[in-house]
Amino acid sequence: MASDDVPEKIYPLGYEPQESPDASDPNVRNNLLDFILKSGPTEIVDTDLFAVMAKRRSTRKFSDNPVETIKIDKIIAAADTAPTAGNFQGFEIFYIKSPEKKKLLVEACNKQPYVDAPVVLIFCKNPSRVKFDFPDYILKKFAIQDATLAAGYSQLAAQALGLSSIWIGMFDEQKVMDIIKTDLVPSSVLCIGYPEQTKFPKSRRNLKDLVHVIW
Repeated sequence: MASDDVPEKIYPLGYEPQESPDASDPNVRNNLLDFILKSGPTEIVDTDLFAVMAKRRSTRKFSDNPVETIKIDKIIAAADTAPTAGNFQGFEIFYIKSPEKKKLLVEACNKQPYVDAPVVLIFCKNPSRVKFDFPDYILKKFAIQDATLAAGYSQLAAQALGLSSIWIGMFDEQKVMDIIKTDLVPSSVLCIGYPEQTKFPKSRRNLKDLVHVIW
């Protein structure tokens, strides 16, 4: 009878974090996020947020080195820490492991070859999760904001873990939806891996052209 009291662990089909809390923990689902973020890897992780931001580059050439499972866990967990409208988390992540589907995604993403990266995450909007009494167009706006913030957090987490990434915004929405078999509309495709080489920063516009002070 005791087994009936053990909380159920529910993970996506084909994906389970490398490490997870003890099954006897009654709050296992709530604790999973903190557990992943605080666990491994053993190598040094860049914890200076501003240094991570300054070093982030869009990478179009990834090495063939596989990305460690614990790092993928942390990237996905980081996405789950992003702020969302009303904390309703109006987005879903599709983690593409199939080499065949990655090749199809290359075609769906305007033939951009780097979509065949070691790690490919597709962030999709799910406005049905946003339980506000607002018009549909507002709920869709919240969902795309949620998905965008989650992808951005994932990019920074990848950089902190010694990885690199590129954000894909040019794609055929319906083709991507058909490939991953969903009715959720994608907002971005995030490709992650170890870069073949370190890239130097490019010049940015002057702050006076970026910031507009209103009195």
